[in-house]
Amino acid sequence: MSPVIEQAVQARLISSAPRMETVPATLRYDRAEPFAVRMAFPPPATLEGVEVSWMFARDLLATGVDTRAGLGDVRVRPYGYGRTVLEFHAAEGTAMIHVRTADLHRFLRRTHALVPVGDEHLHLDVDHDLAELLRDAL
Repeated sequence: MSPVIEQAVQARLISSAPRMETVPATLRYDRAEPFAVRMAFPPPATLEGVEVSWMFARDLLATGVDTRAGLGDVRVRPYGYGRTVLEFHAAEGTAMIHVRTADLHRFLRRTHALVPVGDEHLHLDVDHDLAELLRDAL
């Protein structure tokens, strides 16, 4: 079984309402997927009432806490003092949240301790992944 890091964070949902709603979220890093992180929102925090999970590049998050990053479905940028904005773009619309930058830095430090930047390829199981692809193709 691959080591996994999970960290709960409080996200503040940015909306047109005068008061921002705080929602729980979980950041997750699995050494078996060394290039990616997941951010999951529990059912009560979503419009559909089901858990929603976004997967994106760990380096996108690492870059985005310091400077604007991302051109696709997930975008990350610093916001004011001590906050980072994450934008999630989907066909249904866009969700924007604030997360404390210190929480993101702590999560990234933990992931880097588990799999240092540049060593991600050492944790890929190419033979297993190829076997899965070939199995699915048959």
